[in-house]
Amino acid sequence: MNRRDFLLTPPAMALGMAGAPLAAMAGPAILTRESRILPREGKGPRVVICGGGWGGMTAARYLRQLIPNAEVILLERNPTFWSGPMSNKWLIDVVSTDFVHHDAQHPANVYGYTRLQTEVIGFERERRLVRTAHGLIDYDFLILSGGIRNAYDAWFGNDQKAIDHTRNHYPSAYIPNAEMLALKQKVKNFKGGTLVMTLPPPPHRCPPSPYERACLIAWHIKKNKIPGKILILDPKPKVAPISMGYQTAFRELYPDIITHIPNAGVQEVDPFNKRIKTLAGEFKFDDAILMPPHQAAEMVWQAGLIGKTPDGKPTGWADMDPRFFHARSDDRVYFVGDLMGHISSQFGHYPKSAHVANYIGRIVARNIAERVAGKEVIARLPDNLCYMMVNADPQEAISVKFEYEVDAASGNVHQTQIDEDVRTNDLVKEDFVWIKDKFSDFLAL
Repeated sequence: MNRRDFLLTPPAMALGMAGAPLAAMAGPAILTRESRILPREGKGPRVVICGGGWGGMTAARYLRQLIPNAEVILLERNPTFWSGPMSNKWLIDVVSTDFVHHDAQHPANVYGYTRLQTEVIGFERERRLVRTAHGLIDYDFLILSGGIRNAYDAWFGNDQKAIDHTRNHYPSAYIPNAEMLALKQKVKNFKGGTLVMTLPPPPHRCPPSPYERACLIAWHIKKNKIPGKILILDPKPKVAPISMGYQTAFRELYPDIITHIPNAGVQEVDPFNKRIKTLAGEFKFDDAILMPPHQAAEMVWQAGLIGKTPDGKPTGWADMDPRFFHARSDDRVYFVGDLMGHISSQFGHYPKSAHVANYIGRIVARNIAERVAGKEVIARLPDNLCYMMVNADPQEAISVKFEYEVDAASGNVHQTQIDEDVRTNDLVKEDFVWIKDKFSDFLAL
């Protein structure tokens, strides 16, 4: 073994489903990235899931339920599960850390799938292999559910110094979980001045949540009498979705704190001198939450499955069948969650939300089960539901629901949006019922 291979060799402490050392499970005493690991057990199909968030964990649970003899392997780089939903409330201590942070091995033990903490670093689709930091894993079906990547390169190109400075000092906190902790500390330490929030251009993760974050940080500023203001630089022409509900909250609850600036697409960011140039003007800041454009997770790029525009440029999102959720060029690969691509000419993408990820996880599990059983695969539609807290005392929330149907004439999926613009405590209660139901679904709580 040369020095490079030695340095790439992962520790033998990595654990499989039952807590057995991975090295003992795989056979070789020393593992490298070229080692074949996790030899097959039984004669059932093997489904490998890359990404252990809302969508990946849901898919794993339902695959084991729908295909009892399947070997389901979930690969996730984080040691624990951290929920994006409710994290804005966690920032100001409406919920505790234990509410959003959970053991990820427990559901694997309960539902009977294998969870391996490792980094996915590439694919060999023609051989049906996933390349990980621990070695190679083969599959019959592959599910990519890695969420998003922060496309800082859209702002800075290959200027890694600017990217690192922005990530370290002005974290967007839209990818769990270390940045969540950094943002909470930022909120707690904020003493005043102008706090700028840039919003990613659509489509982006959880569309209404940046406005919720602004409202709850504004509540914190108001409660603690901090001499601060929040400037929302929004690339969209208006607040959306739930335009009226948020605009009312801005106007009635935080008129001296929140300023929403539409059509403020980012042109240049200078994180060192704290300046941002947008289509709506140039702005200085004392502190910031800088959310760059979002794109599909790195794993979709590594798999060579990013979509292309008519002129050949990457769309940034998975190239997928909009009704069956598999890759157009490889029907053994499925997509679940925020990395999914274009769905409809009417509305573009499904909302990149936890609710949709959970729903599509169940749909894809059923689609694979039907294929394994030799049955016709039925095209199914999700729905979407999001609650957003806009006031913490009294606790009040607004909500938005999306319903989907197939247009009989065109065959396209159509979306209907239903806003609950009047903030109420009843919607807060519904929110907690909703998330407890979802957590019980895939976290086995």
